[in-house]
Amino acid sequence: MAICITCAQPISHLYTVYESAYNLRLEQCSKCLAFADPYVEHDALTLLLDLILLKRGVYLHLLYNRGTEPRKAYEKINVLDAQLNDTTTVDNARQKALAREKARWLHILKLGSGLVLVDAFIRWAQLNPHVAANLSQWSSDTSEVFLRILVACLIAETVTFHAGVVFASYIVLGFSDWIGSWKSFRSNEVSGIRQQFKVSHIPLAIIYSSFTKSFLLFLLTIWRPSISLPGNGPYRFDAAYENPWILSALEIWDEDKLDREWVVRNVLGGMAAGFGLRVVLDCHPIFTTMVILVGWAVKTAVAEVLKDWVGTDPQIGEVWLAYSIP
Repeated sequence: MAICITCAQPISHLYTVYESAYNLRLEQCSKCLAFADPYVEHDALTLLLDLILLKRGVYLHLLYNRGTEPRKAYEKINVLDAQLNDTTTVDNARQKALAREKARWLHILKLGSGLVLVDAFIRWAQLNPHVAANLSQWSSDTSEVFLRILVACLIAETVTFHAGVVFASYIVLGFSDWIGSWKSFRSNEVSGIRQQFKVSHIPLAIIYSSFTKSFLLFLLTIWRPSISLPGNGPYRFDAAYENPWILSALEIWDEDKLDREWVVRNVLGGMAAGFGLRVVLDCHPIFTTMVILVGWAVKTAVAEVLKDWVGTDPQIGEVWLAYSIP
């Protein structure tokens, strides 16, 4: 069953199709009176942009409503036959739910494999920044380092981090349900997000949240900071302020003092992952922050173990550990 992306109210259908797949009418939510899911009419580019902008509605659409069958107005249903076939209808609904869960896990494997490969390449580029222009970057040594980083990213980033987040999420959900069982905190209804919640929603939400981090890291690889003037002179920041507090605040943004890629990967990446979990778990932001911290702790411990294996050079291990947080 689908849900409304505005109020998370369960709804049977998102839209109705008339004779043609392009002739449709969006369903209206009975609770908030808004369209249940306008994203069914949007293209993939719009969905991607809204994912990068961390919009809650697109998360609910992709996690819960994607692939929901529409109501077909041109098919006439015999009421008597429908009543006689209730058992068959329930079995079909279960089979469809299992098929959607299987397709969701397959989608996780596809997206996760691509993101791990991209992340491994970004880390490899950070670990091998100085290569002569007349030499190929893909030598036997650098290729071996790339394969080790790829395996380490698969273990530390994908398996360990997601396992820690899933484990912590179930603890948080159990604690939240225990608090909700108290009379003073008891609610009369359960949101559609919790009703339709599956374990596959957690890693898929984290993968969707990583699009924001990957997009910003991609921009940083295109527009690198300038370290010298056109005449090969040293770059100096000439400030019009003489206040030492203002000057010290502005110097924080210097490239030699602030690693922008580290900030994007650690700070913004963690905030985006927390937002995705906030949508899926439907709990207080403090709980999602605790879940992310548990995932970070488990993954950092594994990254510390793999530090010496990634590269024989100790500097490579230190850089790998610095970029071990998503």
